[in-house]
Amino acid sequence: MEPFTVLHVCMGNICRSPMAERLLARAVRDRAGAEGDQLVRSVSAGTGGWHEGEEMNPPAARQVRSRGGSTTGFEARKLRGDFIDEADLIFTATADQYDYVVALRPDAADRTFVMGEFGRLAGAVDQSALPAVDGKPDSVHARGVAIVEAVHALRGSDGPQPGDDLDDPWGRGDQTFQRIGDEIEDTTVPFAKLLLP
Repeated sequence: MEPFTVLHVCMGNICRSPMAERLLARAVRDRAGAEGDQLVRSVSAGTGGWHEGEEMNPPAARQVRSRGGSTTGFEARKLRGDFIDEADLIFTATADQYDYVVALRPDAADRTFVMGEFGRLAGAVDQSALPAVDGKPDSVHARGVAIVEAVHALRGSDGPQPGDDLDDPWGRGDQTFQRIGDEIEDTTVPFAKLLLP
C-alpha cells in the first residue's frame, strides 16, 4: 500500500507549498517518528513553472527550519495531472489554485481544498466515526480517506471563504513568512493529530 499522499499547490512552488509540504512532514514525524515517511507522503508543485528545479525561497526555508522541518533535497516543480491523480488529498494556497486543480482534473474536486478551508472544517469531524489506526500504512490510508470524505461532506455546497486563502509572501519580509507559517501549521498540525491519534 502506498503512503497516504498529500499534494500542496501554490503558484511558483518556492514559498507556500514547500513550507506546507515540509511542515506537514514534520508534524507527521512528531506523531509517528521516523516511520512517518512510510505512512504519509507530503509533496508539492506550482501552477507555474517559472522556478522549476529551484530551491525553496530563503525566508520560506528559514521558517521551515526554525519549526523543526527539513529543507534538504527540495526542488520546485510544475503541477502536472499525474501529480493530482496520485494524491489522496490536495491542499491549495488559494481558491484560484483550487479552480486550477479542478480544471485540470475535475474528478479531484472532492479531495481538493483551500488549506484554510480544510483547517476550518476539520475540527468538526466526528473522530469516533473514523477507522482506527494500527500504525500500518493501510490503516493510516483508510483513515486519511475517511477524513477527506468527512471534510468534503462538511463543506457541502459551500465554497471556500475569503479568509481561507494563504497570502503570497513572495518578496515580503520574514514577518509575513512567519504569519504564513503559523497559518499553515493551523491546518497541518491538527490534521496530523487527527490522522495519527
